[in-house]
Amino acid sequence: MSELAVKAEKLDAADELAVLRERFVLDTGSDHAADAAGVYLDGNSLGALPVSVPGRVDDVVRRQWGELRIRSWEESGWWTAPERIGDRIAPLVGAAPGQIVVGDSTSVNVFKALVAAVRMAGAGRDEIVVDATTFPTDGYIAESAARMTGCTLRPVLPGEVPGVLSGRTAVVLLNHVDYRTGRLHDLPGLTAAVHEAGAVVVWDLCHSAGALPVGLDEHGADLAVGCTYKYLNGGPGSPAYLYVRADLQDRFDSPLPGWNSHADPFGMRTAYEPGAGAARGRVGTPDILSMLALEAALEVWDDVSVDAVRAKSLALTDFFLECVGEYVPEGRVASLTPVAHEERGSQVALRCADAGDVMKALIERGVVGDFRHPDVLRFGFTPLYVGFADVERAARVLGEVLA
Repeated sequence: MSELAVKAEKLDAADELAVLRERFVLDTGSDHAADAAGVYLDGNSLGALPVSVPGRVDDVVRRQWGELRIRSWEESGWWTAPERIGDRIAPLVGAAPGQIVVGDSTSVNVFKALVAAVRMAGAGRDEIVVDATTFPTDGYIAESAARMTGCTLRPVLPGEVPGVLSGRTAVVLLNHVDYRTGRLHDLPGLTAAVHEAGAVVVWDLCHSAGALPVGLDEHGADLAVGCTYKYLNGGPGSPAYLYVRADLQDRFDSPLPGWNSHADPFGMRTAYEPGAGAARGRVGTPDILSMLALEAALEVWDDVSVDAVRAKSLALTDFFLECVGEYVPEGRVASLTPVAHEERGSQVALRCADAGDVMKALIERGVVGDFRHPDVLRFGFTPLYVGFADVERAARVLGEVLA
């Protein structure tokens, strides 16, 4: 057994979060450290299945829908699910209750947030600043929102944001963690800079929620959006969420004023009157099957400290980089992920000339990460179920494939 394998065993033995693996359905084989076991390092695309979800979905389908039918909107709590589940997500992103509503996709919520932010910003502010390295959809939505609101779109690198802010800036859309590189951006500092310029900030938390502390309330973020199928393990296509800071909720003017967000949703009035609180972010009928699967998935977070998750995340990524340095032939890969902890999310991105073929070979050998065009191997580390033996094996197999 190699020195790094021995080190992995010791780290796993001391890991206070190791017991959480039992809350997930994982292909670990008979021996966790054996090469026959699968290593899943793609939780930053789709989180693993929590063991509580299948039974809950079966109850939702067979009893709540199959037997109670329409009565479940009240008796099974379907109607209140968007805010109730939002309150379960709230502590994971550093928000007090009553500020998060669950529903729709991240893209739809980005659109709601951007247009509402422009409306809140007021007259004379006609520029939307967007992260130039953002996930493509955020850029597409920002461009469309700019056209619809008569604004100019200004793509810039996150580090350049403070230097381009002006009295024209209406809203700034930023990613907390870069989806390609895993770079963690300065949410407190950038939020403060945007506010100093009198503008509104919207944060995309897709690659940070469930992996590290966010501190939305602490740092005064205005609006935020995020998906729930990555580190929150809500399942493929599980509904996203929208955060609206409490003191902004009465000014949140949604561009999608659906019946679900009406002050009197069953009054069927022709004139729209927005409801109170985070419910203003609702649009149409909630996707109950996916939403209640998400609610069950969030139970894995009971009694789990986000700070402990962050500490393990950094330890896992540190150890992976150490193992890559030991196992991978020199010059075959280069890390795009910052070394500094304060600049790192919960993934490691490695530049590799033949990354697409390399990832296929890794997957064939049971190490699942993903490939990002044109040359990036991306490995996500979900501290709730990834162990140090997983990390050691992934790096060792990568070295063997590249040798």
